Amino acid sequence: MKFPQFKDLIIFENDDVIVVNKPPFLASIDERNGGELNLLRMAKRYWDEAQICHRLDKETSGALIFAKNPEAYRCISMQFEHRQVKKVYHAVIEGTHVFDNKLVDLPIANLGKGNVTIDRYEGKRAETYFNSLKYYKHFTLVECLPLTGRMHQIRIHLATQRASIVADEMYGGHNPKLSAIKKGYKFSKDEEEQPLIKRFALHAKQVTFALPNDENITIEAEYPKDFATFIKLLDKFDS
Repeated sequence: MKFPQFKDLIIFENDDVIVVNKPPFLASIDERNGGELNLLRMAKRYWDEAQICHRLDKETSGALIFAKNPEAYRCISMQFEHRQVKKVYHAVIEGTHVFDNKLVDLPIANLGKGNVTIDRYEGKRAETYFNSLKYYKHFTLVECLPLTGRMHQIRIHLATQRASIVADEMYGGHNPKLSAIKKGYKFSKDEEEQPLIKRFALHAKQVTFALPNDENITIEAEYPKDFATFIKLLDKFDS
């Protein structure tokens, strides 16, 4: 898969930080199974001292922060540690769910090798607020506000509410097809019908944090093409 140049992903940059709109299917850091291309390597080619301040799952798109110097890295890392960074995600979930500042407060245990579970005894504190933004016949667009930053936190918290993210097979999601929402839609029997989106529908829409000079900034990341197209199809055929 061909990805844009790092400079074309940048949505904010100053002397201290770079914020990019991460494409789906591009890893944040080196993966266990190798692979040369990831955002941290790309960032270091662009700026030698670049350090990644947090991570997004490989399939997740959206706002990702890099520090350009050690002072900025310490500043932003401390904000993440003290839950001072406000993160806003958008997700499309299966079914109709009315979330009005719904808090899911369920501890998450990391089992290793990319697997986590809800564990009330051994798990670490994990809190996420959810708000429904738009209702469709078969889906709901939701805003996700994680207060902590556990692995797969939003994904597993939604699954506990029987509201799996679309196409998130690890947590019970299914791959939606156009034939399921468009009346009379027919596709060639010689070809397998493609899903409406080929990865779980989760996007890091916005991030708010303080720069080393104490200025607070909010950076918004537009939906990537696949997510935007999925929403347009739902607007047209599932409203």
